[in-house]
Amino acid sequence: MISNRIKNLSPSATLAMSQKSAELKAAGVDVINMSVGEPDFNTPDFIKAAAKKAIDDNFSRYSPVGGYLSLRQTVCDKLKRENGLLYTPEQIVVGNGAKQELANVILSIVNPDDEVIIPVPAWVSYVEMVKLAEGKSVLVKAGIENDFKITPEQLEAAITPKTKMLLLNSPCNPTGSVYSRDELKALAEVLKKYPDIVVMSDEIYEHINFVGGVSSIADYEWMKDRTVIINGVSKAYAMTGWRIGYLAGPLEIAKACNKFQGQYTSGASSIAQKAAEAAYEGPQECVEDMRKAFERRRDLIVDLAKDIPGWKVNRPEGAFYLFPDVTAFIGKRYGETEIKTSGDYVLYLLQEAHVACVDGEAFCAPGYMRLSYATSDDNIREALRRIKEASAKLR
Repeated sequence: MISNRIKNLSPSATLAMSQKSAELKAAGVDVINMSVGEPDFNTPDFIKAAAKKAIDDNFSRYSPVGGYLSLRQTVCDKLKRENGLLYTPEQIVVGNGAKQELANVILSIVNPDDEVIIPVPAWVSYVEMVKLAEGKSVLVKAGIENDFKITPEQLEAAITPKTKMLLLNSPCNPTGSVYSRDELKALAEVLKKYPDIVVMSDEIYEHINFVGGVSSIADYEWMKDRTVIINGVSKAYAMTGWRIGYLAGPLEIAKACNKFQGQYTSGASSIAQKAAEAAYEGPQECVEDMRKAFERRRDLIVDLAKDIPGWKVNRPEGAFYLFPDVTAFIGKRYGETEIKTSGDYVLYLLQEAHVACVDGEAFCAPGYMRLSYATSDDNIREALRRIKEASAKLR
């Protein structure tokens, strides 16, 4: 009864772990949930006020498929002001979160058996989206010793005549890694030789960075006309539930995604779009305040993680995740529990320490695990204390 495409699709591991955490909490267990990839702050008041005004102004009807012209122009203004990139509103498509626009692009340009290069560790949905398009994911592995970033030599080695797309994510979920301008230029120099390869640059964590600004591969003149930027308001403005993301890219791809979205979901929420306009046009101090909080938490969790015997950690430069190597615990036991995989270790921490994390296997990186530090300083301290204590029991 169920289609093969759904049977072959993997469930979201991050959502599954969040659900397990919620179920334990409902049963009265004091669980600290570090599996959730969203800011723990509230949406700023001026954005909420704009949404309320939109309701009073009767923005209650269908919006254009690709978003209100006013919002698309606001996105263009943002890209010019903050990124030095020039786009027209026709090159912008607004959708139900950045996740939808990622899927729109992949489903609009990837044909069966086309290859999509994905540096790993990578966000859980990239491979599954390529699978839905009947494409083939070519995984290029980057370990903690390279701060989880691929080299130009690795990129070149992965390219074949079937390569259709490179999917970049900087700052990265799950590692927090950020490609520097020089590193992006080196990748762009490789791609200069392969003009038919499209780059999709997922920049949703753009404003949550600790290096003083994030570059885009679209900065290079030979790359802009074949790069699709994915971004949105979810992370920078604590608006995950508002579901507004956008793509900015070549007109041909924007038109294709608009056509696809018109048959699939139509336009995003009219109220949320007006809130997103306010987010980009209003005061930006809230963005910097949240960024500073995440940077402080990054420093806190890295210091505490380094004190856990067996963990190997780096220093993330963006987003709000830590991605430690936990292979030292594979083969160890506590009571009847044997740790055979990083997934076993994550489940052990949930049961023994009551801390919810996500197995690195979900991000194409077995032997690692992801912790979100989008939570309070007190929660971070207590969670790492529990993890250290539970890990010490493994022999």
